[in-house]
Amino acid sequence: MQSASFFNTDIQFLKGVGPKRAGALNLLGIHTYHDLLHFYPRRYLDRTKMKSIGALIEGETATVVGEIRQIRLDGNQWKNPRLIVSLFDKSGRVDLVWFQGAKYIMKKFKEGDALAAWGKVGRFGSLFQITHPEIDILRGKREPDEEEDEAVSDYDQFNTGKIIPLYPSSEEFKKVGFTPRSFRKIVSNFLELALPLVEENFTKSLLEQYHLMPFSKALAAIHQPQSTSELAEAKLRLKWNELFFLQLFFALRNVSYHREKHSFACENIAHFTNELHKALPFELTNAQKRVIKEIRADMKTGMQMNRLIQGDVGSGKTIVAAFAMAIALDNHLQCAFMAPTEILATQHYLTLRRILEPLGVSISLLIGKQKKSTREEILYNLQSGATQIAVGTHALLEDGVKFSSLGLVIIDEQHRFGVLQRKALQDKSNSGKSPHILLMTATPIPRTLTMTVFGDLDTSIINELPKDRKPILTKLVSESQRARVYQTLRDEIAAGRQAYLVYPLVDESEKIDLAAAIKEYDSLKDTLFAGIPVGLIHGQLSPAEKDEVMQAFRSGMIKILFGTTVIEVGVDVSNATVMVIEHAERFGLSQLHQLRGRIGRGHAQSYCYLVYSQKLTNEARERLKAMEDTSDGFKISEIDAKLRGAGNIMGTEQSGALSLLRMTDLNADGELLQEARESAFKLIQRDPELLLPENARIKSYFQNAFKTSFSLINIG
Repeated sequence: MQSASFFNTDIQFLKGVGPKRAGALNLLGIHTYHDLLHFYPRRYLDRTKMKSIGALIEGETATVVGEIRQIRLDGNQWKNPRLIVSLFDKSGRVDLVWFQGAKYIMKKFKEGDALAAWGKVGRFGSLFQITHPEIDILRGKREPDEEEDEAVSDYDQFNTGKIIPLYPSSEEFKKVGFTPRSFRKIVSNFLELALPLVEENFTKSLLEQYHLMPFSKALAAIHQPQSTSELAEAKLRLKWNELFFLQLFFALRNVSYHREKHSFACENIAHFTNELHKALPFELTNAQKRVIKEIRADMKTGMQMNRLIQGDVGSGKTIVAAFAMAIALDNHLQCAFMAPTEILATQHYLTLRRILEPLGVSISLLIGKQKKSTREEILYNLQSGATQIAVGTHALLEDGVKFSSLGLVIIDEQHRFGVLQRKALQDKSNSGKSPHILLMTATPIPRTLTMTVFGDLDTSIINELPKDRKPILTKLVSESQRARVYQTLRDEIAAGRQAYLVYPLVDESEKIDLAAAIKEYDSLKDTLFAGIPVGLIHGQLSPAEKDEVMQAFRSGMIKILFGTTVIEVGVDVSNATVMVIEHAERFGLSQLHQLRGRIGRGHAQSYCYLVYSQKLTNEARERLKAMEDTSDGFKISEIDAKLRGAGNIMGTEQSGALSLLRMTDLNADGELLQEARESAFKLIQRDPELLLPENARIKSYFQNAFKTSFSLINIG
C-alpha cells in the first residue's frame, strides 16, 4: 500500500473529527485512517428490497422505514411491561414490540425519530406487528435549522435503488454529535482522499484465478455499493484479503518452526517409553497409537515440535502426553506440564505419579500457595535436574522457576493461556534450543476455527474413546420431573456409585432467581440425601479447601458432590456415574459437554440429566437437544459455533486471529478459508521469504498489516 504514513495518520486529524470525536471513534477501534478504511458497515438498507408498511404480509421477514408517532409501555404496573413503538409511513402503521428490557430500550427512542426495522411480520388484531425487531435509528427528531437526513427525507424514494450503509455506533457517538448521516458524510469525504492511495496487494494471477475484484474497488464498494451484485463481489474480495493474509502469517510461522527453530533430536526410545508401554493395564486405542507416532516423528527431527492435540472428554489425552514425556526422559530432558487451575494441575499430578513414579520418574507439583520450604525444595530440584517433570499452574512461569534441561512443554486446556504465556514457559530452556511444544484441549474445535486460530500448528485428533466405555445416557427433563432424577441418583449411590449435582451460581442472585449450590446443599443434605455423605465445592473456597473436598470425593468418602462449574475440568473419578445439571438452560453448550465428561469414565453405565427450570427459548432448546442427541464433542462444537458464533467459543485469550476477521463468517466461509489457506501455503513453499518481484506487494502489505504479530512469529 502506498503512502503508509497517510494511513497511519491519527484519526483526530481527519476533517470533521477532531480530538473529541476521535475519542468516540477510538472506543470502536478506529485510531488511524487505516482503521476507518476497514471499518465496514454492519448492515445495508437496500431500498429495492424494503417494503412500504401497507404492503407487508403476515409471516414474511421484511425491512421497513418509518417515523415514530407513539411510544408506550403496556402494563406499566407489571414487573416486566412490554414496549410498543408505533411506526408510520405514508401507507400505514406497524407496531414494534419488545417483551424484555422494555424500560431500557424505551430510552433509545423519541417521537419523530426516523427508524428502520427488520424482523418477522405478525398480526395483533388488525395491526401489523414485529416482535423484537433489529433496528437502526436513522435520525433523531429534527431541530428547525437541521438539514433533513438524506436517508429518510422522502418515503416515496423506496424504489430509487440506492443502498445505504449503516455503520456500528455507540452512545458515545451521539454524545459527540455523530448522526448516521454525518458519519456517512465523513466516510464519503475520506474515501475521496484514501482510495487513490490504495495499492493492489494481490498478484495478478491470484486475482484472475479466483475472479476477485481489485482491492481499491472492493473498499469503495463496501462503503458505497452501487448494486447488490457489486456489494457481493466486494465482500468476497475482502474476505479473501482477511483469510489469505492470516494464512500467510501461519505459513511463515510454520516455516519458522520447521526450518529455523532448533530443538532436541529425541532419537532414543529406551527404558521409560518401553516400561510405560509394558505397565499399561489396558490397550491403547488406534487413535492414541496414531497420535503417539506423530509426536515421536516430530520429536526426533531436531526441529521444534508444535502440535495441538484435540481429544474429546475421556479420550485419553493424558496417557498420550505421558508417552511424549517418556520420550523426552529417554533423551535426558525435563518436562513442564502446565494447566490453568489448581484442581486440574493436581489431577494431572496425581495421574502422572500413578503412571510414571513406578518407573522411577521424579515428579513435582508447583502451584501458587505452598509452604516456603516445600517450594524452595522443588525449585532447587528443578534447577539441579533431580526433578524430571514439573506439573503446575501459572506458577511455572515465575522468574524463580529454572530448569536444568527443559526439552518438552505440555499445556493443557491451552485456550485459557495466551501466546505470551506460552512463550514465557518455553523460554525456561537455558540450552539455546527451543523445547518441543505440545498443546492439548478437551474442547473440540470446529475445523474452520482450528485453521483460523491454530493454522500454524500441526494438529492431531483423538477421535476414539476407550473400548470399554459405555455411551452416557443424556436426558432433558423439566423441573417437575426432578423427583424421578433424584431417585435414580439415590439408586446409583445405593449400588456403590457416586454423583455430581451442578448449579450455575454460588449464592442467590437478585437478578436471576436460581437455586444456588450452597442453598440447595444446605437444604438437601439433611432431607432427601440424609445419611449419604455429601460435599460442596465452588470457586470461593480456598485451594486447600478445594483440595480437601476433592480428595474426599476421589477416595469415596463423599458420595454426592454439590458444585458449580469448578468441576468442569480436572475432576476424574471413574466411580461417578450420575451428573445432574440444574438450570441447564443457563449453561453454554461446550460447558454442558465438559460437565458431562466428568462421568462415563468407568465400566458402569452413566447418566446425565439436564434439568431446566423455565420456559425454554428456541436457542436454549436447540442447545439442550444437541446434548441429548449426540455425545460427539466435534459435532457439538460445530453446533455451538453456529449458535454462538465461532469467535465467541474461544474466549479472550485466543481472540487475536479472530479480531482480524471483520468480514469473514467462519460458519459460512469454510470453503473460502480452505482455498485461501492452500494458496498462502503454496506461495510460501515457492517463495519462503517473499523475495520474488511478483510477491513484493504481498510482502509490503503483510509487513504493514501484521507489524505487531510479526514480532511474535517465532513463538510456539
